Amino acid sequence: MKRVGFLTLLLLSCSAFVYGKIRLEVRVSAPLPLPESGLYLAASFNNWNPGDPVFKLSQQSPKLYYIELDQELLHFEYKITQGSWAYVEGDSTGTFMPSRKYDFSPQQQLVQIEVVGWEKRAFYQMVIKQIPTNTPHDATLYLVGNFNNWNPRDEAHRLYRQPNGTYRVNFSTELERIEFKFTRGTWASVEGQENGRMRPNRVLFRSQIKANQPLEFEIATWEDLSGSGNLLAFAWYDIIILFAALQGFLLVLAIPTIQDFNRKANRWLVFLLFFVSSILLIRTLGNQRDIAQIFPFLQFVPDFLLLAYPPAFYLYVRRLLFQSDQFSARVLLHFIPSSLQIFAYTPFFLAEVAALKVDVVSHDAQGWWAVNAVAVFGWFSNAFYTYLSLHAIQGYRKQSQRSYSFEENLHFLLTVLIIMGVCLLLWAFTLVVAGIGFLSNNEIWLFTEKSADLIWLIFSIIPHLLGYFAIHQPEIFKVAQPVSLFNTIPEIPIEEVKAGHLSEKKSEELSDENLQRLKQQLEAYMTQHKPFTNPKLTLNELASMLKMPPYLLSKVINEGYDVNFFDFINTYRIEEFKRRMEDPHFQHYTLLSIAFEVGFNSKTAFNRSFKKITNQSPSEFFQSVKA
Repeated sequence: MKRVGFLTLLLLSCSAFVYGKIRLEVRVSAPLPLPESGLYLAASFNNWNPGDPVFKLSQQSPKLYYIELDQELLHFEYKITQGSWAYVEGDSTGTFMPSRKYDFSPQQQLVQIEVVGWEKRAFYQMVIKQIPTNTPHDATLYLVGNFNNWNPRDEAHRLYRQPNGTYRVNFSTELERIEFKFTRGTWASVEGQENGRMRPNRVLFRSQIKANQPLEFEIATWEDLSGSGNLLAFAWYDIIILFAALQGFLLVLAIPTIQDFNRKANRWLVFLLFFVSSILLIRTLGNQRDIAQIFPFLQFVPDFLLLAYPPAFYLYVRRLLFQSDQFSARVLLHFIPSSLQIFAYTPFFLAEVAALKVDVVSHDAQGWWAVNAVAVFGWFSNAFYTYLSLHAIQGYRKQSQRSYSFEENLHFLLTVLIIMGVCLLLWAFTLVVAGIGFLSNNEIWLFTEKSADLIWLIFSIIPHLLGYFAIHQPEIFKVAQPVSLFNTIPEIPIEEVKAGHLSEKKSEELSDENLQRLKQQLEAYMTQHKPFTNPKLTLNELASMLKMPPYLLSKVINEGYDVNFFDFINTYRIEEFKRRMEDPHFQHYTLLSIAFEVGFNSKTAFNRSFKKITNQSPSEFFQSVKA
């Protein structure tokens, strides 16, 4: 019998060698933090998965565990865990212990080790108190974040349902900033916001979490179960932006059909409207869950508006006011930043859909730095070109006053700049708050998202505004002359107006005698014929009435009265206004009607000129007359 037992043991040993099994025995002398979890082997051959069920150790006795491994593993490193890195073996003081190593030896088929302690690592207990009512009853929930490479189905971070209906998971990480979400195993079934839109990452900061404090969360909805199949589940602000895009497309079709419109200037306007409307449409559709799941790259397309729109609008203003239509390399220089943006965003558009979904939440995509850079640089670009556009409008007004007695209708351009100014203020405030939140480790995604929605909503007013002007003031599309928004063509060359003086060949000096004679001639004509009552009076028209060259009339006004043509004519209009105020025949007229009678073309122009020339408002003057 003894001989038979010896032979049996010999055969078993030989079979173990033939089949190549390594037996790893683990004796646990330290108390288990989680007795019900068991022990796991996390090694270099299983990607250091701390809770791999394939490598869970079997329990032989209360303190002895074992696992059999293939002998093909010639060399590997390993550690013992309790299912996650929150509970990994350490030395007896709880300090970090280097990985264990195994090197193949035919004589060492039994490896015996002892766990004497567990690392004292920072770990977190995540508790989901409430899930959406439409969650499938057999759903399995997972925790995904920057601590597990954004794996949406990581068994080591699976949440387990508790008897009280909550879901719990414990995990450990040494990261100071923890970004995470909850999923049902795929990115299509990730948690979302109540309105169905993508939920920004949840954020925790290690320094702000109290030890052993359960972290409780509620899931509002799942992206794949929030209005599934409803492609028109738009929020109210999405509807407004969508209508703005449609308004822009209608104007793109309508503007070229208007006769006698300024083709060169409005060519820029049509391009600008089409570009802005397309971006607004893409942003609205890209925010919809069903479309974002199929085309996640659409979320990056609206960023191109930030760098391309400002120079395009500025070039439109220049073309409309100054006929600056010469296409040159200098025009292309304005679009260098937007060209670089295309290059920086290329990784997003070339990435696979599945990989891009991970990149969107992890912020680890190649070129992601460009998103933040565009947000900051875009503000400076918009501020710079808004200033240039405003400066161009002010310069044009100053130049036009040398030839015209009326103010141009620049309300559309000024209103657009006001809208841009409001957007810039909100944009700057958002960047400051976001920077403070990042530096102070505060989660502010809800504020930044709502602020971004508000900025886009305000910006979308521009197509609606343009539609209003197209109906009520269509003359802004009928600009046919170099430097005016109306149909009065100036006869003074634009080069002379831009330079601020007349050409040298017409700049001969006027003697005092000739100047006085011409002044008397001008004053007599103004008093007798009252040409200033024509609201569209120009320098060329008045010169024709006086049978005098326009350049000579300009010199008489500039040198004889030290004012420009605009102020010269408005001075006569104001004097005529005062005279009619005292005339009983005009007692039943309103102030504004009298202003129109004497040649002013708008209430704003009348009030501004009256204040400038008399140092008091029309109402103040009226009160003084009554007194």
